[in-house]
Amino acid sequence: MARKRGPLKGGISPLFVVMCVIGFTFGYLIWFNSNDTNITQLKYSEFVTALKDGKVAEVEVDEQFVAGKFHNEEKKFYAFAVQNERLWTLLEKSGAAITVKPTDRQNWFFYFFLMLLLFSIIPLIFFFYAKQSQGGMGGGMGKIFNVGKSRAKFIPPNAIKVSFKDVAGLVEAKEELSDVIQFLKSPEKFSRLGAKIPRGILLSGDPGNGKTLLARAVAGEAKCPFFSISGSDFVEVFVGVGASRVRDLFTQAKRHTPCIVFIDELDTVGRQRGAGIGGGNDEREQTLNQLLSEMDGFSTEPGAVIVLAATNRVDVLDKALMRPGRFDRILNVPYPDITCRKHILEVHLKKVKLAKGVNVQTLAKGTPGCSGADLENLVNEAALAASKADKRAIEMIDFELARDKLFMGEERKTLVLSDSEKECTAYHEAGHTIVNMMLPEFTDPLHKVTITPRGRALGVSWFLPEADRHSEFQGRMEAYIKVALGGRIAEQLIFKEVSSGAMNDLENATEIARKMVCHYGMSNLGPISFGSRVRKGMAMQPEYSEATANKIDEEVSRIVIDAYKDAEEILKSETDKLHSLAKELLEKETLFANEVYDLLGVERRGQDKEQEDSQE
Repeated sequence: MARKRGPLKGGISPLFVVMCVIGFTFGYLIWFNSNDTNITQLKYSEFVTALKDGKVAEVEVDEQFVAGKFHNEEKKFYAFAVQNERLWTLLEKSGAAITVKPTDRQNWFFYFFLMLLLFSIIPLIFFFYAKQSQGGMGGGMGKIFNVGKSRAKFIPPNAIKVSFKDVAGLVEAKEELSDVIQFLKSPEKFSRLGAKIPRGILLSGDPGNGKTLLARAVAGEAKCPFFSISGSDFVEVFVGVGASRVRDLFTQAKRHTPCIVFIDELDTVGRQRGAGIGGGNDEREQTLNQLLSEMDGFSTEPGAVIVLAATNRVDVLDKALMRPGRFDRILNVPYPDITCRKHILEVHLKKVKLAKGVNVQTLAKGTPGCSGADLENLVNEAALAASKADKRAIEMIDFELARDKLFMGEERKTLVLSDSEKECTAYHEAGHTIVNMMLPEFTDPLHKVTITPRGRALGVSWFLPEADRHSEFQGRMEAYIKVALGGRIAEQLIFKEVSSGAMNDLENATEIARKMVCHYGMSNLGPISFGSRVRKGMAMQPEYSEATANKIDEEVSRIVIDAYKDAEEILKSETDKLHSLAKELLEKETLFANEVYDLLGVERRGQDKEQEDSQE
């Protein structure tokens, strides 16, 4: 076992020695430059006046100053003065005792030698202490000299317990990555036919979809070393540090071939070059250049380094990264569909105790758009809710509470609404619900409606799709706008004025309308995509003219206003239903879909329809 290095012999720390030297030096300098407290500084004019008046008894003359004392006074004085004929004439006429002091060059030599010693010994002790820290404790000032070292976390093959069995769903991505696993296990299988394995594979997808887990699973399946690092760990304020860390990372990786290097959040260091100014940007570009060079520098022959990277911003990556020979493949890691969500939930539900009646298929169907991380959090929140209620197992109601908390926010039990605010909220949410139920062909079925304040909202109308949807049609998008405007319209019809509660509804409606015009070609401007904005140097400029921008604004306004008129007609014709639903909400605060369907006499949809058919 290597002996742990500590302080110097006798228990004296090098840092203590440094502090003593610094303290002694500055103490001497203060003493050397200090003057007697019984001495007064005079202006040169005051000194000349005192000489002329005959008040000066003794004078000591130096190259740059004069010092002395007055008649019948113990107090001394000094003044800065340059020797010249006028000064000597005044001194001779004053009758004072004059002493000429020679230059004390010895003191100045000692002062210079002391400063030289100080600036020599401090770096020596500093380097010695850094070496001790680096060799023994690995901390302290030794970290300064490791600033150019890679911060990648090295995981040996036997420490990786993750495999493809732990990655639910992502079938296509796992099939693509199986080539990498086969190459790492049997490289000669590919090399004998001249095939080259991809040097780099980029995993693209939104946060929480399992990119990092997938990379670890590849290393676990291949039984090879795994280096993991975040893109932000490369860049520092010191110029050249990022490039040095990249070099050190690949140097370490080549010592453990075959291995996998995983770079998370690649967009942090791999952004397109020339998009900014300043030293920080230059440092990032140097780091990127070094990464490009390293990926060109290693081969794909047996014993190679495979680079896996993850990002959710492929659009901002430098084009040089994306060319064949660097990141040859881009694998999309999408949000899980209902089948994948079911598998993911099954993985996490194995770790908790479930009560009878928990339907995994229902949970998967009721969590559209959730990532794997969201589903894991859902299970954990349900377990917390059951624990708070002192239950022995997690029930479906706990998952319902957890889903409400994650999707709509924490219930604000301490918020007290006035009767007028509560009534306005009830009609607002009833307006959303009525418009949605009157457009069954284009909208999603109702799940629940509540006027219980959650998060930033005073009430929520929640609609769940019957199946995963991967594209939208124009009629459905127009219906979304109508439903979003239903709450504001209900307020206007009942109270003859509107509240600020429709702010988010207006934002959502406008955003949908703008996408219809600019991206989907669903407007009178024709099948044209206007894009958004492009970077011109440091500024972002639109891809279209000012006149076209005005036309886009007019089309967005037209779509929203037309939807407003249609939704208004629906609510005017269904005023009785609006009043009935609002009054029921004021009484019960939360209504599930089956209660609303029964109250309004509307045919059930979605899960409520399936439950009704199964009961029959």
